Amino acid sequence: MAATAGTPGTPRVLRAMNDRAALDLLLAHGPLSRTRIGKLTGLSKPTASQLLARLEAAGLVRATGTSEGRPGPNAQLYAIDPGVAYAAGLDVTPHRIRAAVADITGRTVGAYELPTPGRRPAQPVVRQVTDALDGAVKAAGLVRSDVHRLVIGTPGAFDPGTGRLRYASHLPGWHSPALLDDLAAALPMPVEYENDVNLAAVAEQRLGAARGHDDFVLLWNQEGLGAALVLGGRLHRGWTGGAGEVGFLPVPGAPLVRQVTKANSGGYQELAGTQALPGLARELGISDVPPGPHAEAATRLVARAADHADGPHRELLRAYATRLATGLASLVSVLDPELVVLGGSALTAGGEVLRALVQAELAELAAARPRLVVGEVREHPVLRGALESALAATRDEVFDTSR
Repeated sequence: MAATAGTPGTPRVLRAMNDRAALDLLLAHGPLSRTRIGKLTGLSKPTASQLLARLEAAGLVRATGTSEGRPGPNAQLYAIDPGVAYAAGLDVTPHRIRAAVADITGRTVGAYELPTPGRRPAQPVVRQVTDALDGAVKAAGLVRSDVHRLVIGTPGAFDPGTGRLRYASHLPGWHSPALLDDLAAALPMPVEYENDVNLAAVAEQRLGAARGHDDFVLLWNQEGLGAALVLGGRLHRGWTGGAGEVGFLPVPGAPLVRQVTKANSGGYQELAGTQALPGLARELGISDVPPGPHAEAATRLVARAADHADGPHRELLRAYATRLATGLASLVSVLDPELVVLGGSALTAGGEVLRALVQAELAELAAARPRLVVGEVREHPVLRGALESALAATRDEVFDTSR
């Protein structure tokens, strides 16, 4: 391989690897001095100086001031230029589209929420997507062409064989066979599509309770009951994108649901989904069941129950834990994961109390013994996962100095 100009004897690929290592350190630590970058990468001072000069000339890093409060002369600090590139994410539900734009460092610089009420969309889906994205872009003080990549999270999944959305019949307007082509024509940047629970798992793996884990399951309960499967460090999506659609799972204690895709439900959803909790609460004598959509009502019920040490509220939490463990037992028996993360508002609202109850029930029902933890990414985890996914691909492109 030919040597690169300015760095005699250093192959281009090695130089690019050193550049990327330094950029990743700046992402993780914030502003660093040349000396500190050299120590963290194992590079000599002259090589670290050459590296920083290259990255500064490429517009990837910039000088941001000097270190203070340490013995000796102040050192020049360097940081990634946050405006090098921007990425965007969308979190789509039947009721709204939430959009955000982040700079290359991961900081959210603009956000917007577009209500989408009704069974029949008032606007075509392409218009909804572009309006939501443009709202976030405008809030960031940018234009649409500034966005390097977009990741859209939806319930269900787009079948890679047909390009059509599956497992989400409750999402109006998103089932046209021409939808992906229409969106590609309307948007100037590359667009990727991912299941919403998968994106919540991405957020937990990058920023939350699953950091450092290559094999884990995220059990999610909010608008629907689902799971994300991370095996060997990678999301397992299945042949048609339907891996983790555990709401359709037949389970003891629930009637056998047939034609599940038409019903958009299954035994596990009927047993432990958020729509089951208000009725269960009334059966246990709880009269002050919160009003409102079932996900919100269930979340408030679970949060309230976690604050009671005994009585019907604690019985509600125990019954809920048993129902959750009933389906989870099948999942862990097949996958034997190292870790199970409990995510979605109807699970995280129960905190450590619910986690311990589910862990104890699972120990009775399954031979596998994964550790259960409560999800840590509480603020818009699906949207955060979409941004993290878009940023990962954007950084791979923008930070590749071998090009």
